[in-house]
Amino acid sequence: MLVQALLDADRRRPHTPAVDDGVRSLTYRQLTRLASVLRDVVRHSTQSERVGIMLPASSVFPAALFGVLWSSRIAVPLNFLLSPDELARIVKDAGLDLILTVHHFEHLSTKLPARTLFLEDLALKRKSVFALLRRLPPAPATDSQDTAVILYTSGTTAEPKGVELTHANLNSNCLDTIHSLDVDPRQKILNILPPFHIFGLTANVLMPVVLGATVFAIPRFRPVAVVKTVVAKKITVIMAIPSMYAAVLRTKSTRPDAFSSIYVAICGGEPLSENVRAGFKERFGVTLREGYGLTETSPVVSVNSLDIYREGTVGKPIRNVEVRIAGADGKSLPVGRDGEILVRGPGVMKGYYNKPDDTRQAIDAQGWLRTGDLGRFDQDGFLTVTGRAKDLLIIGGENVLPGEIEAVLEAHEAVLEAAVIGVPDETRGEAPVAFVIPTRGVQVSEQDLRHCAKRALAGFKVPKQIYIREDLPKGPTGKILKRRLRKLL
Repeated sequence: MLVQALLDADRRRPHTPAVDDGVRSLTYRQLTRLASVLRDVVRHSTQSERVGIMLPASSVFPAALFGVLWSSRIAVPLNFLLSPDELARIVKDAGLDLILTVHHFEHLSTKLPARTLFLEDLALKRKSVFALLRRLPPAPATDSQDTAVILYTSGTTAEPKGVELTHANLNSNCLDTIHSLDVDPRQKILNILPPFHIFGLTANVLMPVVLGATVFAIPRFRPVAVVKTVVAKKITVIMAIPSMYAAVLRTKSTRPDAFSSIYVAICGGEPLSENVRAGFKERFGVTLREGYGLTETSPVVSVNSLDIYREGTVGKPIRNVEVRIAGADGKSLPVGRDGEILVRGPGVMKGYYNKPDDTRQAIDAQGWLRTGDLGRFDQDGFLTVTGRAKDLLIIGGENVLPGEIEAVLEAHEAVLEAAVIGVPDETRGEAPVAFVIPTRGVQVSEQDLRHCAKRALAGFKVPKQIYIREDLPKGPTGKILKRRLRKLL
């Protein structure tokens, strides 16, 4: 199903640039031929059902991805930001015996329990030229419910968990997101997200192919490079995470009209602070539109489009996706009430690879996925994500959402990002502690921030301590890793 989307793009728009990473540019015809070459490489190199891919956002990643799928195998994108031990656990869990990569990652790949094929050693350019002279093999006879990709949601635990996404999962999410955003093949899309992350994989690799649009990839995120690419290539669509937009906002030399070509800028993966939202609008005239999703939903659940937008929310569910808010008893809650976000639709995962018990706990008999996220609907059907169920603080018997405290701190003009966790407290059971990254060049004290919090919050919600730091531990997409904040105490 997904390979057919590539073949359709080749048929409709053969000479349209498909992907350009600054070193190599491929048209849809060239991308398709390169994918067919890698199909043959995979078929002759392994009998395993699953093949690892360790590549950055680039022109070669989609070729490798579609090459693996074309060979009737399952693609397993690998997070090259993990340690060798963390990656090794994933490789073993997935049962990989072959990894497609480049010499840049040789320091990692040689420490993994699988054979490595370095793409630079495969004479791909010459083979791609010969591929232009032969008839393309047909798309594989794939059932829509066959697994296409396994994405690992965490490599830092003893038990890595692989999310199985089918061809139908990914294809439907692409089509329904395209419909909700009202984008067309003329778009020029910027890819600054790692392709081992579901946001980057669907939004910046698969969706452009389904559209037949052009992608400009930046293998390593650098704010100045982002600005230069947007200006030079007249980028129209950006889909990224808040911390990336925040980094761009911190650049000093960027002109106010640098983002004048932007049609839509989508923000997801973590909460968007009011400072970044307002700053981007004021400085560049661009509205950052929040969306919501997770790996297990392929990923998009809801999004603010150009026509349907409400600031401070993550928009309305996309076409064909159902969302309800449930209480502790599993029953739906009324408008305005906070509860767990449950999702049902064609993008919901097949399950966790080789973990049937975890799958049964996550998806009920009616097909509702428990996201573990907390949220609420307003009277007009806009969804607001208020936190993670596991992050909920219980202070003196009161439920407190860290996001509420973080929003108050981030409203301070001197605060760029804030993260709140709970620590044991003898009198109240638990107490909030905050970590803050200040806006560059702005001085702020813990006392200032405590005064700010006291004005807006009940006394028991005011952080017991506020740590001001230049940086905080973050994951590959820039999301603050709260589980590591305790080590900083």
